[in-house]
Amino acid sequence: MTFLTFWKDDCMTTLKQPGLLVMDVDSTLINEEVIDELGTAAGVGQRIAEVTAKAMNGELDFAQALAERVALLKGLPVSIFDQVHQSVHFTNGALELIQTLHEHGWKVGVVSGGFHEVVDLLVADAHLDFALANRLEQEHGVLTGRTTGPVVTKQIKLNSLHEWAQECGVPMQQTVAVGDGANDLPMIHAAGCGIAFCAKPTVRAQAPHRIEERNLMRVLDFLD
Repeated sequence: MTFLTFWKDDCMTTLKQPGLLVMDVDSTLINEEVIDELGTAAGVGQRIAEVTAKAMNGELDFAQALAERVALLKGLPVSIFDQVHQSVHFTNGALELIQTLHEHGWKVGVVSGGFHEVVDLLVADAHLDFALANRLEQEHGVLTGRTTGPVVTKQIKLNSLHEWAQECGVPMQQTVAVGDGANDLPMIHAAGCGIAFCAKPTVRAQAPHRIEERNLMRVLDFLD
């Protein structure tokens, strides 16, 4: 199996200088899709998973698809977040990659179309530097079936990459973006090294680099 579609010297990004890695969460940092896990808990897992697959392949508008799926979660108790957190798993190599980058003076952030209620727990586990995700509206300890605040779209993901790079004083050449869904493509194209990770067909076809093995340590193969 070929894991890399280009030689690593196609990426000018180097581990020898400080940099910034920004990655997606669902099916990238972790193996699962959190909204699918929530859907299973709500008894609508199959319906949500079908919408998720279409949205990630770019067949549906992400914000519309998110609203449709979140509506199906109405009535779930907020205690479900701890349950889902315990049921998801970091992708092979994820924690090792984050530690290695930190040892080289890099910062690592995640930007997710998922939910802060679970992402924040993962951020603490993995000692991440930045995080942005959607928020689920709650009333009296249950989900209302709506989000609150701005929806994390592909534009928001792209903006986060630029804003965090600027905050870190890192040139775009020293940024890496990793994701698997269509809403990750703008930041993948904008980064100094953009990588599709075990991605949907649309994303694999358009990304400049890709990894087909579920091992995030392969990201280091692209860094000088």
